[in-house]
Parts: sequence; C-alpha cells; structure tokens
Amino acid sequence: MSAVVHTSGEVKRAQYAVAAVFAVHGAVTGSFATRVPWIQDHAGVSAGQLGLALAFPALGASLAMPLAGGISHRFGARNALRGLLALWTLALILPSLAPNLLTLCLALFVFGATAGMSDVAMNALGVEVENRLDRSIMSGLHGMWSVGAVVGSAAGTLAAHLGSDARLHHALAAAMLTVVGFVACAWVLDLQPTEDEEPPPRFALPPRSALLIGAIGFCAVFAEGASLDWSAVYLRDQLETSAGLAAACTTGFTLTMAVARIAGDRVVDRYGAVRTVRASGVVALLGGLLIVSAGHPAVAMAGFALMGLGIAVVVPLCFAAAGRSGSNPSLAIAGVATITYTSGLIAPSAIGMLAQATSLVVSFVLVTVLTSGIAGLAGVLRAGDRAKVTRPDAAVPERRP
Repeated sequence: MSAVVHTSGEVKRAQYAVAAVFAVHGAVTGSFATRVPWIQDHAGVSAGQLGLALAFPALGASLAMPLAGGISHRFGARNALRGLLALWTLALILPSLAPNLLTLCLALFVFGATAGMSDVAMNALGVEVENRLDRSIMSGLHGMWSVGAVVGSAAGTLAAHLGSDARLHHALAAAMLTVVGFVACAWVLDLQPTEDEEPPPRFALPPRSALLIGAIGFCAVFAEGASLDWSAVYLRDQLETSAGLAAACTTGFTLTMAVARIAGDRVVDRYGAVRTVRASGVVALLGGLLIVSAGHPAVAMAGFALMGLGIAVVVPLCFAAAGRSGSNPSLAIAGVATITYTSGLIAPSAIGMLAQATSLVVSFVLVTVLTSGIAGLAGVLRAGDRAKVTRPDAAVPERRP
C-alpha cells in the first residue's frame, strides 16, 4: 500500500490519532464488561448460559478478523478503519437489547466480529506509523487501549451504581465513542493499494509467518486470561485471604500491565524486540514460580504483579512483528490476532477444568510452563524487528550539521 502522508508533523499527528482510536476501542470493552450482570438479568439467562454466550465474541472475532485485510484493500486503510470502528462502537448497543439466550449469543457474535476487524485495522495502521517514525510505539498504543478500558469501566461502574438502564447507558456511550472515533480516524494515515497490488483473498488462513509469532502471543494471552479471571480466586481459595485483598491482587496485576505497556516503548527502542520479549518471558516465569510456591498472600501478589509486568509488552510486539513479517501486513496481523483471541477464549475455562480435576496450583504450573515459551520463542521476532533504514516515503526529521 502507498500513503499520501510525508511530513514528520503529519506522521506525529497520525500517531496521536491512532492512539485515540486504541483508547476508543478499549472504552467499548470497558463499558460492556461492567454491565454484564444487568445484561444477564435482562436476558434471563443462568450463569452457565451466560458463560456460553460470552464465548461468542471470541468466536465472532476469530471468524471475522481475516476479512479485515480485504476491506482495507478495497476502501483504503483510513476509510476501512473509520467504518469498522463505527460498527464496533455501535455494536455496544446490541447485547443490552437481547431478551433471551439466542438473541444474546447473536448480539455477542456481531459484537466480537466488529471488535476483531477493527482491532486488525487499527493495529495495521499502528505498525505503519511505527515504521515511519522508526521507533517503537505499539506498546504505548496498547497501553492507551488499557487506559480507554479503565475509563469505560469507571463510567460503567458509575452507571451501575446509579441503577441506570444499560440500554440507555450503552446508547449514550456508543454515540459519544462513535463521534470521537470518527474524528480521530480523520487524522490516521490514508494508505491506498498500489496499482499493481493484488487484492488479498476474501478469507484466508493465517500465513505461515504469523504462526510462530502467534505462538508467543498465545502464551502471553493465556497467562493474561488466567491471571485476570483466577488471581482473586487463587488468593481466596489457596491462601484464604479476604475478598478485598483478593480483589487488590487482580488490580495490581492490571496496573502493572498498564504501566509496563505505556513505558515499554523506551525499553524496546533501547534493547530491541527480541531482548525485550526474552527478558519479559523471564520476568513472567519468575512471577509464575512465586505464585505456585507462595505460602503467603504477599508472595502470590508479588508473583501476579511480576506476571503482569512480564507479559505486558509481548502482544503489542507480536502485532508489530507480524505487520513486518510478510507482503500482506493486515493478513499477518489478522493471523496473530486470531491465535491470541483463541488463547483468550480457552484460557479461563482450561484453568477451571484443570483446577477441578487437580488444583489451582497445578493450573498455574501450566501457566508458568507456557510463560517459559515466551522467552524460548522470542528469537522469531527478529525477522520482524524494525530495520534501521530510511524509506523514501517515511517522515525523516531534519538533520543539522
């Protein structure tokens, strides 16, 4: 694809724009997550039925993400992102309207499909901006997603506390986020296909270049999903802590992830993606060892904090590497995203089933083993590391003698 943006100022503005897009995307997720209890009551579904319904977003995302490359090729990257992001923000309205299990599953399928396609589009544009700036920004962009999720969650918590109808809350949130996203998309890079560029297939399996990169993302997202959903349970059941302390453990995990992502780009620029991911895997492995050997809540909490610190930048760097690993960045990113979404889908239930058959400690032994794969596979990111060359269409700052 070609682009019409050339100056350093325009590329910098595009960086801020895509960061805003990431924040909007995260805010939709945070807005939805806080109103799940209301949605459950409105649809009249049991806990087991709700668990079934909540598998449909990941299913929809996995099936729809490979379509994003074709959409970007046909309409251009900017228009594609503008349309897909608007579909995602407006899809926030659907789950709260569902009156029963069937309609809730259908609504969540659409919700996930739009989430996945917009996710691929914004990550592809983020990689392009990173290439043109010739420095790492993907970790910070994913940090902005976390910031958006926190803001959306805070607003949703306030709405729930006030007892507001989720249909009204989500309609207002969707309208506001759609406007913000539409404005932000006006400043992202306007990539267009070249005349001799063949359109990607309408639907394709992940390319081979994405499989090993996706394997690293799989390990990181598995650890993330397990820690988010089970860290509080681990402290409560294994170490007999209070509910408040158990919840604080999950908060600490998410906090270290957010801080590490926002600060991670400087580390990547200094040490490179391979060294950063390898060190991150070691930190996550150390966190896992503390968790499974903890005899005191403080040790386990430190372990979960290290786990969050260790896995924080892995997925952003996987997306960045995928975007530079082949001739079709959107297809490679979609492949990695599909693998990571699948990991996020199976991790919580896999931990639960293994814990039921054995114990939560054994479950987190599995998580710890998977984190070792992050360090072991880090070398596959070398092929996608940013080349220190000047591209003819890149924004190059003025150099003075």
